[in-house]
Amino acid sequence: MRPTGKLHLGNYMGALANWVKLQDQYECYFFIADWHALTTDYADTSSIVPNTKNVLLDYLAAGLDPEKSVLFLQSKVLQHAELFLQLAMITPLGWLERVPTYKEQQENLSGKDLSSYLSTSLRPSDCQRSLSRRPAGPGSVTHPCRVCAAAFK
Repeated sequence: MRPTGKLHLGNYMGALANWVKLQDQYECYFFIADWHALTTDYADTSSIVPNTKNVLLDYLAAGLDPEKSVLFLQSKVLQHAELFLQLAMITPLGWLERVPTYKEQQENLSGKDLSSYLSTSLRPSDCQRSLSRRPAGPGSVTHPCRVCAAAFK
């Protein structure tokens, strides 16, 4: 989750409650997507650090257990940035423009913004670095396919 504000009931019902159950069944990696927060509000980054701390506290309060799962901060895994850079350089713009979450972001912005492209390119490295085999949501379904296609080029 991006630390762009306080977590809400939708975060809990849509993700956290399921994550708590999954950690008892699988080896899980959960992270706070602080680099994604930069693509949302890059003009004022002052809230990212306090929001990151609050998201971690919410993870723990919801029942994520560091003894059962790996919890980490996206920006602390340097390979994440390396993979993002490599994928961003080889991913055609047309592929990014077909991703549903990118389309949603563009509807909310007055013009094309590079941060939307970057955020869309960053998601596949989230999946790869987190060893995730499950899409995070409907907009993430296209990312593993794009990662595979880009990796084989």
